[in-house]
Amino acid sequence: MSKSAENDRGGLAAMQTPPVVSQEAWEAARLQMLAKEKAQVRARDALAAERRRMPWMAVEKPYVFEGPNGKVSLLDLFEGRRQLIVYRAFFEPGVFGWPEHGCRGCSLGADQVSHLSHLNQRDTTLAYASRAPQADIARLKARMEWEMPWYTITDSFDADFGVAEWHGHNVFIHDGARIFRTYLVNSRGDESMGTVWSYLDITPFGRQELWEDSPKGYPQGPTYKWWNWHDNYDAEATPNAKWAAVTDAGEAAFREIAEQERKAT
Repeated sequence: MSKSAENDRGGLAAMQTPPVVSQEAWEAARLQMLAKEKAQVRARDALAAERRRMPWMAVEKPYVFEGPNGKVSLLDLFEGRRQLIVYRAFFEPGVFGWPEHGCRGCSLGADQVSHLSHLNQRDTTLAYASRAPQADIARLKARMEWEMPWYTITDSFDADFGVAEWHGHNVFIHDGARIFRTYLVNSRGDESMGTVWSYLDITPFGRQELWEDSPKGYPQGPTYKWWNWHDNYDAEATPNAKWAAVTDAGEAAFREIAEQERKAT
């Protein structure tokens, strides 16, 4: 019997559940909760804006990784894009699950990774890095149906960037051959990672949309307009006119709803 089935045997009567109320009372309670949720969203956006203004740290060492086609540098991991997120995943001898599986927590996180094309469209690359040999990484990716690029750490990269003993996402940006470390998310912060938005919000350029509070000169464009089917970005380099009309109407509706919610609270 599964744990869920065991929990269900006692029924709701065995639990201290909330009261059952009328539709009107439920709507009122929902609006109270919505006000708190909106405040949380605004706080999250403000935190991301502050993160975009954090100082950068120059990367001085010439780190070397092993990839599917041989040795590569940290700059190579960018794959020609401006921003890079490197997740240190634990898949190597000594880790629970080896050699059939990677760390259960890291694997759960890998299962959450959204389609990489949307990140790539925002000039951002996501890569995984472990100390397992490439042959084992290729085997694991095939078994688990993971698509992210995954490299083998060969030097002190994990120790130097705070991920030798625990998982974490390090964020980098480059200007030509110069590479800078801009942020680190680790511990419980990794729980929320996996969506396009959670990744972009930790990068120096953010979501690159006009509504964001970003430093002067940062790349920004119209909200929603860059969105596309993940197999259509190359075919349609500029926003489709029909999609632009749909999003314009949607933005107008959202503004009206937001005004109604503001008045209600």
